[in-house]
Amino acid sequence: MRILVPFRIRDFALLWTAMTVSLLGDGIYFVAIAWQVYELSDAPTALSVVGVAWTLPNVLLILIGGVLSDRFDRRSLMIVSDVVRGLAIGSIAVLSLAGSLELWHLLVLVAVYGAGEALFAPAFQAIVPDIVPAEHLVQANSLDMLMRPLGAQLVGPAFGGLLVAGFGTGTAFAVDAATFAFSGLCLLAIRRRPLPFREDAISVRGALADMAEGFRFARSERWLWASLLAAALSLLLFFGPSQVLLPYVIKNDLSGGSGDYGLALAFVGVGSVAAAIVMGQRHLPRRPIVVMFTSWTAAMASVGLWGLAGEVWQILVISVVRGAAISVGLVVWMTLMHTRIPRHLLGRVSSVDWLVSMSLIPISFAATGPVAEAFGARETLVAAGFLGAAVIGLSPFVFGLLREEQRLTGAYDPARGV
Repeated sequence: MRILVPFRIRDFALLWTAMTVSLLGDGIYFVAIAWQVYELSDAPTALSVVGVAWTLPNVLLILIGGVLSDRFDRRSLMIVSDVVRGLAIGSIAVLSLAGSLELWHLLVLVAVYGAGEALFAPAFQAIVPDIVPAEHLVQANSLDMLMRPLGAQLVGPAFGGLLVAGFGTGTAFAVDAATFAFSGLCLLAIRRRPLPFREDAISVRGALADMAEGFRFARSERWLWASLLAAALSLLLFFGPSQVLLPYVIKNDLSGGSGDYGLALAFVGVGSVAAAIVMGQRHLPRRPIVVMFTSWTAAMASVGLWGLAGEVWQILVISVVRGAAISVGLVVWMTLMHTRIPRHLLGRVSSVDWLVSMSLIPISFAATGPVAEAFGARETLVAAGFLGAAVIGLSPFVFGLLREEQRLTGAYDPARGV
Protein backbone atom coordinates (compact mmCIF):
# COMPACT_ATOMS: atom_id res chain seq x y z
CA MET A 1 0.00 0.00 0.00
CA ARG A 2 1.37 3.40 -0.99
CA ILE A 3 0.30 4.91 2.31
CA LEU A 4 2.84 2.73 4.19
CA VAL A 5 5.91 3.81 2.18
CA PRO A 6 7.04 6.56 4.65
CA PHE A 7 7.44 3.91 7.39
CA ARG A 8 10.61 2.80 5.61
CA ILE A 9 12.18 5.99 7.00
CA ARG A 10 13.31 5.31 10.58
CA ASP A 11 12.93 8.86 11.87
CA PHE A 12 9.44 9.18 10.39
CA ALA A 13 8.42 5.93 12.07
CA LEU A 14 9.66 7.31 15.42
CA LEU A 15 7.93 10.65 14.83
CA TRP A 16 4.70 8.89 13.90
CA THR A 17 4.90 6.67 17.01
CA ALA A 18 5.45 9.70 19.25
CA MET A 19 2.53 11.49 17.62
CA THR A 20 0.30 8.42 17.87
CA VAL A 21 0.75 7.94 21.60
CA SER A 22 0.44 11.65 22.30
CA LEU A 23 -2.77 11.82 20.26
CA LEU A 24 -4.23 8.96 22.26
CA GLY A 25 -3.64 11.13 25.30
CA ASP A 26 -5.29 14.08 23.58
CA GLY A 27 -8.39 12.00 22.97
CA ILE A 28 -8.50 11.10 26.66
CA TYR A 29 -8.03 14.77 27.54
CA PHE A 30 -10.99 15.97 25.44
CA VAL A 31 -13.38 13.68 27.33
CA ALA A 32 -11.79 14.18 30.75
CA ILE A 33 -11.67 17.98 30.61
CA ALA A 34 -15.31 18.29 29.52
CA TRP A 35 -16.56 15.93 32.23
CA GLN A 36 -14.27 17.46 34.88
CA VAL A 37 -15.58 20.95 34.19
CA TYR A 38 -19.20 19.83 34.16
CA GLU A 39 -18.60 18.04 37.49
CA LEU A 40 -17.26 21.29 38.97
CA SER A 41 -19.91 23.51 37.35
CA ASP A 42 -22.72 22.09 35.22
CA ALA A 43 -22.96 25.11 32.92
CA PRO A 44 -21.71 25.71 29.35
CA THR A 45 -20.17 29.02 30.45
CA ALA A 46 -17.66 27.23 32.69
CA LEU A 47 -16.36 25.06 29.85
CA SER A 48 -16.30 28.15 27.62
CA VAL A 49 -13.99 29.93 30.08
CA VAL A 50 -11.70 26.89 30.25
CA GLY A 51 -11.62 26.86 26.44
CA VAL A 52 -10.51 30.50 26.40
CA ALA A 53 -7.78 29.78 28.95
CA TRP A 54 -6.54 26.89 26.80
CA THR A 55 -6.57 28.57 23.38
CA LEU A 56 -5.59 32.17 24.19
CA PRO A 57 -1.93 31.40 25.14
CA ASN A 58 -1.70 29.29 22.01
CA VAL A 59 -2.82 32.20 19.83
CA LEU A 60 -0.55 34.71 21.61
CA LEU A 61 2.58 32.55 21.47
CA ILE A 62 2.23 30.67 18.18
CA LEU A 63 4.30 33.18 16.18
CA ILE A 64 7.15 32.82 18.66
CA GLY A 65 6.91 29.06 18.22
CA GLY A 66 7.16 29.51 14.46
CA VAL A 67 10.25 31.72 14.70
CA LEU A 68 11.95 29.28 17.06
CA SER A 69 11.18 26.34 14.78
CA ASP A 70 13.01 28.07 11.89
CA ARG A 71 16.03 28.93 14.08
CA PHE A 72 16.63 25.92 16.36
CA ASP A 73 16.51 22.13 16.21
CA ARG A 74 12.85 21.29 15.73
CA ARG A 75 13.12 17.94 17.48
CA SER A 76 14.41 19.63 20.66
CA LEU A 77 11.55 22.15 20.62
CA MET A 78 9.03 19.30 20.41
CA ILE A 79 10.64 17.55 23.37
CA VAL A 80 10.46 20.73 25.46
CA SER A 81 6.79 21.05 24.51
CA ASP A 82 6.08 17.48 25.61
CA VAL A 83 7.72 18.17 28.99
CA VAL A 84 5.71 21.36 29.55
CA ARG A 85 2.39 19.81 28.57
CA GLY A 86 3.06 16.62 30.51
CA LEU A 87 3.76 18.58 33.70
CA ALA A 88 0.60 20.66 33.26
CA ILE A 89 -1.68 17.64 32.72
CA GLY A 90 0.10 15.70 35.48
CA SER A 91 -0.63 18.54 37.90
CA ILE A 92 -4.33 18.42 37.00
CA ALA A 93 -4.27 14.66 37.62
CA VAL A 94 -2.71 15.04 41.07
CA LEU A 95 -5.18 17.73 42.15
CA SER A 96 -8.14 15.78 40.80
CA LEU A 97 -7.11 12.52 42.49
CA ALA A 98 -6.57 14.40 45.76
CA GLY A 99 -10.09 15.83 45.53
CA SER A 100 -8.80 19.41 45.74
CA LEU A 101 -9.16 20.51 42.11
CA GLU A 102 -10.95 23.82 41.63
CA LEU A 103 -11.94 25.68 38.48
CA TRP A 104 -9.16 28.26 38.84
CA HIS A 105 -6.59 25.44 38.98
CA LEU A 106 -7.86 24.23 35.63
CA LEU A 107 -7.69 27.71 34.13
CA VAL A 108 -4.03 28.14 35.07
CA LEU A 109 -2.90 24.66 34.06
CA VAL A 110 -4.71 24.50 30.72
CA ALA A 111 -3.13 27.89 29.93
CA VAL A 112 0.30 26.30 30.44
CA TYR A 113 -0.84 23.37 28.30
CA GLY A 114 -1.89 25.77 25.52
CA ALA A 115 1.47 27.55 25.67
CA GLY A 116 3.21 24.20 25.18
CA GLU A 117 1.08 23.51 22.13
CA ALA A 118 2.21 26.81 20.60
CA LEU A 119 5.79 25.53 20.71
CA PHE A 120 4.97 22.08 19.32
CA ALA A 121 2.66 22.75 16.35
CA PRO A 122 4.97 24.79 14.04
CA ALA A 123 7.96 22.55 14.80
CA PHE A 124 6.01 19.40 13.94
CA GLN A 125 4.62 20.92 10.73
CA ALA A 126 8.11 22.02 9.64
CA ILE A 127 10.01 18.82 10.49
CA VAL A 128 7.96 16.47 8.31
CA PRO A 129 9.41 17.61 4.94
CA ASP A 130 12.87 17.55 6.56
CA ILE A 131 12.40 13.82 7.14
CA VAL A 132 10.21 12.68 4.23
CA PRO A 133 11.06 13.14 0.50
CA ALA A 134 8.67 15.35 -1.47
CA GLU A 135 7.31 12.46 -3.53
CA HIS A 136 6.00 10.75 -0.37
CA LEU A 137 4.49 13.79 1.40
CA VAL A 138 0.89 12.94 0.42
CA GLN A 139 1.37 9.53 2.03
CA ALA A 140 3.06 11.03 5.11
CA ASN A 141 0.25 13.56 5.56
CA SER A 142 -2.35 10.83 5.03
CA LEU A 143 -0.68 8.81 7.80
CA ASP A 144 -0.81 11.95 9.93
CA MET A 145 -4.53 12.35 9.23
CA LEU A 146 -5.02 8.61 9.76
CA MET A 147 -3.56 8.75 13.24
CA ARG A 148 -4.96 12.09 14.39
CA PRO A 149 -8.56 10.91 14.23
CA LEU A 150 -7.69 7.34 15.18
CA GLY A 151 -5.92 8.54 18.32
CA ALA A 152 -7.54 11.84 19.25
CA GLN A 153 -11.07 11.08 18.04
CA LEU A 154 -11.52 7.29 17.99
CA VAL A 155 -9.43 5.18 20.37
CA GLY A 156 -8.47 8.02 22.71
CA PRO A 157 -11.99 9.34 23.41
CA ALA A 158 -13.45 5.83 23.64
CA PHE A 159 -10.74 4.84 26.12
CA GLY A 160 -11.10 8.19 27.89
CA GLY A 161 -14.84 7.65 28.30
CA LEU A 162 -14.18 4.26 29.86
CA LEU A 163 -11.48 5.67 32.16
CA VAL A 164 -13.68 8.52 33.35
CA ALA A 165 -16.68 6.25 33.86
CA GLY A 166 -14.69 3.52 35.61
CA PHE A 167 -11.91 5.30 37.49
CA GLY A 168 -12.70 9.03 37.43
CA THR A 169 -11.25 12.04 35.70
CA GLY A 170 -8.07 12.10 37.80
CA THR A 171 -6.94 8.73 36.49
CA ALA A 172 -7.75 9.78 32.94
CA PHE A 173 -5.55 12.87 33.29
CA ALA A 174 -2.73 10.75 34.75
CA VAL A 175 -2.79 8.43 31.74
CA ASP A 176 -2.76 11.47 29.44
CA ALA A 177 0.33 12.85 31.24
CA ALA A 178 2.13 9.51 30.77
CA THR A 179 1.61 9.70 26.99
CA PHE A 180 3.67 12.90 26.83
CA ALA A 181 6.55 11.14 28.59
CA PHE A 182 6.45 8.30 26.05
CA SER A 183 6.30 10.76 23.16
CA GLY A 184 9.33 12.63 24.47
CA LEU A 185 11.37 9.41 24.64
CA CYS A 186 10.52 8.60 21.01
CA LEU A 187 11.55 12.07 19.91
CA LEU A 188 14.87 11.70 21.74
CA ALA A 189 15.68 8.76 19.45
CA ILE A 190 15.22 10.85 16.29
CA ARG A 191 18.40 12.16 14.67
CA ARG A 192 19.04 15.84 15.40
CA ARG A 193 18.74 18.17 12.42
CA PRO A 194 20.15 21.49 13.67
CA LEU A 195 19.54 24.44 11.40
CA PRO A 196 22.47 26.58 10.19
CA PHE A 197 23.84 28.77 12.97
CA ARG A 198 22.63 32.36 12.96
CA GLU A 199 24.34 35.13 14.86
CA ASP A 200 20.97 36.73 15.58
CA ALA A 201 19.47 33.45 16.85
CA ILE A 202 18.34 35.05 20.12
CA SER A 203 17.95 38.61 18.82
CA VAL A 204 14.56 40.20 19.36
CA ARG A 205 15.02 42.36 16.27
CA GLY A 206 15.91 39.30 14.22
CA ALA A 207 12.88 37.42 15.55
CA LEU A 208 10.58 40.29 14.57
CA ALA A 209 12.14 40.37 11.11
CA ASP A 210 11.54 36.64 10.76
CA MET A 211 7.89 37.04 11.76
CA ALA A 212 7.48 39.79 9.19
CA GLU A 213 9.02 37.60 6.49
CA GLY A 214 6.55 34.82 7.27
CA PHE A 215 3.63 37.24 7.06
CA ARG A 216 4.90 38.69 3.77
CA PHE A 217 5.07 35.28 2.16
CA ALA A 218 1.60 34.34 3.41
CA ARG A 219 0.21 37.63 2.11
CA SER A 220 1.81 37.07 -1.31
CA GLU A 221 -0.03 33.77 -1.86
CA ARG A 222 -3.76 34.25 -2.45
CA TRP A 223 -4.62 30.58 -1.86
CA LEU A 224 -2.90 30.78 1.52
CA TRP A 225 -4.22 34.03 3.01
CA ALA A 226 -7.73 33.56 1.65
CA SER A 227 -7.97 30.02 3.05
CA LEU A 228 -6.72 31.21 6.43
CA LEU A 229 -9.21 34.06 6.55
CA ALA A 230 -12.08 31.71 5.64
CA ALA A 231 -10.92 29.24 8.30
CA ALA A 232 -10.72 31.96 10.96
CA LEU A 233 -14.27 33.18 10.30
CA SER A 234 -15.77 29.69 10.21
CA LEU A 235 -13.92 28.61 13.36
CA LEU A 236 -15.25 31.70 15.11
CA LEU A 237 -18.75 30.47 14.33
CA PHE A 238 -18.53 26.75 15.05
CA PHE A 239 -15.50 25.82 17.17
CA GLY A 240 -16.70 26.92 20.58
CA PRO A 241 -20.24 25.54 20.12
CA SER A 242 -18.96 22.19 18.88
CA GLN A 243 -16.55 21.78 21.81
CA VAL A 244 -18.80 23.15 24.54
CA LEU A 245 -22.34 22.26 23.52
CA LEU A 246 -22.05 18.75 22.09
CA PRO A 247 -21.16 17.21 25.50
CA TYR A 248 -23.80 19.42 27.12
CA VAL A 249 -26.52 18.22 24.71
CA ILE A 250 -25.50 14.58 25.14
CA LYS A 251 -25.43 14.87 28.93
CA ASN A 252 -28.52 17.01 29.52
CA ASP A 253 -30.83 16.63 26.50
CA LEU A 254 -30.14 13.02 25.51
CA SER A 255 -29.41 11.65 29.02
CA GLY A 256 -26.06 10.27 27.88
CA GLY A 257 -22.87 9.74 29.80
CA SER A 258 -19.15 10.23 29.31
CA GLY A 259 -19.04 7.01 27.30
CA ASP A 260 -21.60 8.35 24.83
CA TYR A 261 -19.60 11.56 24.38
CA GLY A 262 -16.46 9.47 23.90
CA LEU A 263 -18.26 7.47 21.22
CA ALA A 264 -19.37 10.65 19.46
CA LEU A 265 -15.74 11.75 19.19
CA ALA A 266 -14.70 8.21 18.30
CA PHE A 267 -17.10 8.06 15.36
CA VAL A 268 -15.60 11.30 14.04
CA GLY A 269 -12.37 9.31 14.09
CA VAL A 270 -13.96 6.40 12.19
CA GLY A 271 -14.81 8.68 9.29
CA SER A 272 -11.43 10.40 9.39
CA VAL A 273 -9.49 7.12 9.37
CA ALA A 274 -11.45 5.78 6.40
CA ALA A 275 -10.92 8.99 4.43
CA ALA A 276 -7.20 9.14 5.30
CA ILE A 277 -6.65 5.59 4.01
CA VAL A 278 -8.35 6.47 0.73
CA MET A 279 -6.36 9.70 0.37
CA GLY A 280 -3.12 7.86 1.13
CA GLN A 281 -3.58 5.71 -1.97
CA ARG A 282 -3.84 8.75 -4.23
CA HIS A 283 -1.87 11.75 -5.40
CA LEU A 284 -2.86 15.35 -4.73
CA PRO A 285 -6.30 15.90 -6.35
CA ARG A 286 -6.44 17.67 -9.72
CA ARG A 287 -8.72 20.31 -8.16
CA PRO A 288 -7.21 20.74 -4.67
CA ILE A 289 -9.06 23.97 -3.81
CA VAL A 290 -12.43 22.56 -4.86
CA VAL A 291 -11.89 19.31 -2.98
CA MET A 292 -10.61 21.08 0.16
CA PHE A 293 -13.40 23.65 0.45
CA THR A 294 -16.17 21.22 -0.49
CA SER A 295 -15.10 18.76 2.20
CA TRP A 296 -14.76 21.50 4.82
CA THR A 297 -18.22 22.82 3.96
CA ALA A 298 -19.66 19.37 4.69
CA ALA A 299 -17.71 19.25 7.96
CA MET A 300 -19.17 22.58 9.11
CA ALA A 301 -22.72 21.58 8.17
CA SER A 302 -22.41 18.45 10.29
CA VAL A 303 -22.16 20.63 13.42
CA GLY A 304 -25.57 22.05 12.58
CA LEU A 305 -26.92 18.52 12.11
CA TRP A 306 -25.67 17.62 15.59
CA GLY A 307 -27.99 20.27 16.95
CA LEU A 308 -30.95 18.67 15.14
CA ALA A 309 -30.22 15.10 16.30
CA GLY A 310 -32.80 13.55 18.62
CA GLU A 311 -30.90 10.37 19.54
CA VAL A 312 -27.31 9.51 20.33
CA TRP A 313 -27.09 7.12 17.35
CA GLN A 314 -27.94 10.00 15.01
CA ILE A 315 -25.06 12.01 16.44
CA LEU A 316 -22.76 9.03 15.79
CA VAL A 317 -23.78 8.78 12.12
CA ILE A 318 -23.29 12.52 11.60
CA SER A 319 -19.90 12.24 13.32
CA VAL A 320 -18.67 9.71 10.75
CA VAL A 321 -19.48 12.10 7.90
CA ARG A 322 -17.85 14.99 9.74
CA GLY A 323 -14.65 13.06 10.34
CA ALA A 324 -14.30 12.00 6.70
CA ALA A 325 -14.86 15.55 5.46
CA ILE A 326 -12.31 17.04 7.87
CA SER A 327 -9.69 14.46 6.95
CA VAL A 328 -9.94 14.95 3.19
CA GLY A 329 -9.61 18.72 3.51
CA LEU A 330 -6.65 18.58 5.89
CA VAL A 331 -4.65 16.07 3.83
CA VAL A 332 -4.94 18.39 0.82
CA TRP A 333 -4.13 21.47 2.94
CA MET A 334 -1.03 20.02 4.59
CA THR A 335 0.31 18.72 1.28
CA LEU A 336 -0.12 22.16 -0.29
CA MET A 337 1.72 23.69 2.67
CA HIS A 338 4.59 21.21 2.45
CA THR A 339 5.05 21.48 -1.32
CA ARG A 340 4.25 25.13 -2.06
CA ILE A 341 6.13 26.86 0.77
CA PRO A 342 9.95 27.22 0.86
CA ARG A 343 11.53 24.96 3.48
CA HIS A 344 13.32 27.78 5.29
CA LEU A 345 9.97 29.56 5.79
CA LEU A 346 7.80 26.58 6.65
CA GLY A 347 7.95 26.95 10.44
CA ARG A 348 7.05 30.64 10.34
CA VAL A 349 4.32 30.27 7.72
CA SER A 350 2.91 27.33 9.70
CA SER A 351 2.76 29.58 12.75
CA VAL A 352 0.95 32.22 10.67
CA ASP A 353 -1.46 29.44 9.66
CA TRP A 354 -2.11 28.56 13.30
CA LEU A 355 -2.29 32.20 14.40
CA VAL A 356 -4.78 33.39 11.79
CA SER A 357 -6.97 30.30 11.75
CA MET A 358 -7.09 30.12 15.56
CA SER A 359 -7.11 33.84 16.31
CA LEU A 360 -10.88 34.02 16.88
CA ILE A 361 -11.27 30.70 18.71
CA PRO A 362 -10.96 32.28 22.20
CA ILE A 363 -13.80 34.63 21.23
CA SER A 364 -15.78 31.64 19.99
CA PHE A 365 -15.36 29.93 23.34
CA ALA A 366 -16.16 33.11 25.27
CA ALA A 367 -19.35 33.76 23.31
CA THR A 368 -20.68 30.19 23.31
CA GLY A 369 -21.86 30.08 26.93
CA PRO A 370 -23.80 33.37 26.93
CA VAL A 371 -25.30 32.72 23.48
CA ALA A 372 -26.37 29.20 24.44
CA GLU A 373 -27.97 30.46 27.65
CA ALA A 374 -29.84 33.15 25.71
CA PHE A 375 -31.02 31.07 22.73
CA GLY A 376 -30.55 27.42 23.77
CA ALA A 377 -27.77 24.89 23.25
CA ARG A 378 -29.34 23.12 20.28
CA GLU A 379 -30.28 26.35 18.53
CA THR A 380 -26.73 27.64 18.92
CA LEU A 381 -25.27 24.43 17.46
CA VAL A 382 -27.58 24.59 14.44
CA ALA A 383 -26.84 28.25 13.70
CA ALA A 384 -23.10 27.84 14.24
CA GLY A 385 -22.79 24.85 11.93
CA PHE A 386 -24.79 26.16 9.00
CA LEU A 387 -23.38 29.68 9.16
CA GLY A 388 -19.86 28.21 9.23
CA ALA A 389 -20.73 26.06 6.21
CA ALA A 390 -21.94 29.13 4.33
CA VAL A 391 -18.70 31.01 5.03
CA ILE A 392 -16.50 28.15 3.83
CA GLY A 393 -18.68 27.25 0.87
CA LEU A 394 -18.76 30.79 -0.53
CA SER A 395 -15.08 31.61 0.08
CA PRO A 396 -13.63 30.17 -3.18
CA PHE A 397 -15.99 32.41 -5.17
CA VAL A 398 -15.54 35.51 -3.00
CA PHE A 399 -11.73 35.33 -3.06
CA GLY A 400 -11.29 34.09 -6.64
CA LEU A 401 -9.62 30.87 -5.57
CA LEU A 402 -10.84 28.86 -8.53
CA ARG A 403 -8.52 30.87 -10.80
CA GLU A 404 -5.71 30.54 -8.26
CA GLU A 405 -6.13 26.77 -8.39
CA GLN A 406 -4.78 26.69 -11.95
CA ARG A 407 -1.44 28.07 -10.78
CA LEU A 408 -1.28 25.72 -7.81
CA THR A 409 -1.66 22.65 -10.00
CA GLY A 410 1.20 23.70 -12.28
CA ALA A 411 4.82 22.63 -11.97
CA TYR A 412 6.60 23.48 -8.73
CA ASP A 413 9.94 22.97 -7.02
CA PRO A 414 9.34 21.37 -3.56
CA ALA A 415 12.56 22.90 -2.20
CA ARG A 416 11.64 26.46 -3.16
CA GLY A 417 7.87 26.55 -3.46
CA VAL A 418 5.93 27.86 -6.48
